[in-house]
Parts: sequence; structure tokens; C-alpha cells
Amino acid sequence: MTTEHIKMYEDIKNLLVSYASDEQAKYVLAPLVASTSLKMNHLYQDLGFKNRVEMGKFMMTHFPELAKQKPKDKLWKKFLYECINSIAPACLTCDDQETCFRCILSEASA
Repeated sequence: MTTEHIKMYEDIKNLLVSYASDEQAKYVLAPLVASTSLKMNHLYQDLGFKNRVEMGKFMMTHFPELAKQKPKDKLWKKFLYECINSIAPACLTCDDQETCFRCILSEASA
């Protein structure tokens, strides 16, 4: 893992910890979601959810105040990385940018 990836992990983890609903969310789930966010698929896929609806329910249960802030038309990974003013590693090489909701890479290059 690169220094940049370690910083992203820490920033995402700290963000999630600050919104955690309980000790399990703070000490188990926040680090899990943060490390998984560095992977190359959609976050819900890498976490083992069947779809984005399941992911949303998970986040609403464990990080409810953060979940309330996420725009409906934004993907979770994209939202989390925008919260830390960064771009997820997967987004840099993603082949789904055309259909990705409000992709900040597209906006940045426009």
C-alpha cells in the first residue's frame, strides 16, 4: 500500500468513526469500509452486498448521520472520497465513468 493509499484509508476511517452509531461501527465497520474503499470495484460489491439498496441500509444503520448527508444520485464510494477531498483509486482507471453518477473526474476534466 502506498503512502497516499494509507492516508486515504485513515481519512475515510476517521470520517466514518466520527459518524459511527456504536462501538462496532466505530472499531470494526469503519476500518472495514475504509480498507474496502481502496479496492477496484463498486464499494457495495467489494463489501459483499447484492445491490446499492443493501449498501444504503447498511450505512443508514451504522453511520446514520453521514447517510442522511449523501445525495441520492451519488455513489457511496464517490461520496466518501468527496468528503475527504480526494478521488478513490478505482475511479482513476474506472471503465464505468460514462454511467457513473456525477463523476467528479468528468467534471474536473471539463
